[in-house]
Amino acid sequence: MSEAAPGRELFVRHAKRDGRSVAVMRAIDYGDQCVVETEVFAPGSATAARPGPYTFADARQATAFVTEAVEALMYLGCDIHAE
Repeated sequence: MSEAAPGRELFVRHAKRDGRSVAVMRAIDYGDQCVVETEVFAPGSATAARPGPYTFADARQATAFVTEAVEALMYLGCDIHAE
């Protein structure tokens, strides 16, 4: 990833359960690769853990990763919002 070239945000997905933030996933395209940054909120915690970032060869692969994560979060009872 080139430090000189800023990335272009592709999308953000925000997962909530019972009105509380559970996770935020943000896909950023740097041209030569795509990165998914994440924030995960543990129950009762005001601060987020930041696992990753997860790097992919292109936006298609990053989108597939986020899609699978969103499906799992929905299965667990989360509401998903696009930002």
